[in-house]
Amino acid sequence: MTDTLVAAPATTAEPAGLHRAMKPRQLVMMSLGGAIGAGLFVGSGAGIAVAGPAILISFLVAAVLVVFIMRMMGEMAAANPASGAFSTHTEAALGPVAGRTIGWLYWIQVIIVIAAEATGAAAITAVALPGVPQWASALFYMVVLTGVNLVGVKRFGEVEFWFAAIKITAIVAFLAVGIAMIAGWMPTFDTTGFANLTAHGGFAPTGIAGIAAGLLIVVFAFGGTEIIAIAAAETSDPRRNVGRAVRTLVWRILVFYIGSVLVMVTILPWTSDDLATGPFVAVLQAGAVPGAAAVMTVIVVVALLSSLNAMLFSASRMIFSLSQRGSAHPAFGRTSKNGVPRNAVLASVAFGFIAVGLNYAYPDKVLPLLLNAVGSTILVLWTFVAVSHMVLRRRARRDGTEDTLPLKMWGFPYLSYATLGLLAGIVILALFDSAARTQLLATGALTAAIAGTCTVLHRRKTEAMSLR
Repeated sequence: MTDTLVAAPATTAEPAGLHRAMKPRQLVMMSLGGAIGAGLFVGSGAGIAVAGPAILISFLVAAVLVVFIMRMMGEMAAANPASGAFSTHTEAALGPVAGRTIGWLYWIQVIIVIAAEATGAAAITAVALPGVPQWASALFYMVVLTGVNLVGVKRFGEVEFWFAAIKITAIVAFLAVGIAMIAGWMPTFDTTGFANLTAHGGFAPTGIAGIAAGLLIVVFAFGGTEIIAIAAAETSDPRRNVGRAVRTLVWRILVFYIGSVLVMVTILPWTSDDLATGPFVAVLQAGAVPGAAAVMTVIVVVALLSSLNAMLFSASRMIFSLSQRGSAHPAFGRTSKNGVPRNAVLASVAFGFIAVGLNYAYPDKVLPLLLNAVGSTILVLWTFVAVSHMVLRRRARRDGTEDTLPLKMWGFPYLSYATLGLLAGIVILALFDSAARTQLLATGALTAAIAGTCTVLHRRKTEAMSLR
């Protein structure tokens, strides 16, 4: 285990049985698609409902935060690619208890997200195809994507490549239609220009409170981008490919997120009920685009399944890494001939299959419960990333290896402190919101429980080794 942030040589060996079979185009496309999920297709409407057009400010603040976090994560991953990614880097920076705590917290979060994504996709399918039970769709999706993750990282990367391509094509088409509607080029829509940005109570009709509430909603929309750091360990040239993927983050967020939301609040009044429940469909239907509802239904299901697929990959690699570091059963650290940690994949997907059974018994209650359980874990993860990066970067500067880093965080340490300040501000805002406060406290309790368990196990292991 390295204890500093030193660039790995270009000939770094494959990590403990995993294959470096993911192609550069797959990682880059995965990074493009990683920021396009249900948070954009569905969650953006909820944000607009509480903040009005000023949700653009909420998205901009959240975007700045995630760009800084991903730059830090990218710096550490490019220097030392590992299947445990930020968990491994935290362990190097803050010690084994901290690293394993964040690793287990992330794994728990992700297996819940896997179940939630399968449930969400199945719920939408049940509406579109009333004859198909929700549990049956969830089971089908779980089986297929488990198979995708078991056949090898190259096949996984190809499936995720096409998932991402579909999402990106949909967003680009939406932006093109939206621009045409705003410019008055569509005869089926009477444009009002940019009047909706200031009508109906002004640009910020609910004031600072609305922007803050919107921020709490949209900040979680960017979860999933961390797959870039995790997948780096299975690419042929992680130093180059991670840097390439992270550098595209800024423009893709500006185009896909900010651009899409700007189109939404420009074309329709922010008070529109349709905009709150289905923003993409609402805009396309306003332009009388034929088949808009059906097409967007398919796109949202693809986005959910893409997230499920990527999260299963991330979860399996995290528990694989924990096993390699002695924090999980050795069985999860074994790989098959095709370089897949099969036991880790099966362990990571098990809760999703349990959720299928819950879908059969309680089809309308599972998804809200799962989404609430995920809580605020992303804030804990990002905080660990920021602190670990600062420790490792200072260590590299002290050791004289800073100049060898293939990718660097801008404006260190000032922008790093700014990142921690933004995270602290979001936590403070969450404490004043009853629902967010409950999630934050639940996440704090879960983190403390995991840390306590990791501390006890680490001490026992240390004592056992000292007696040998």
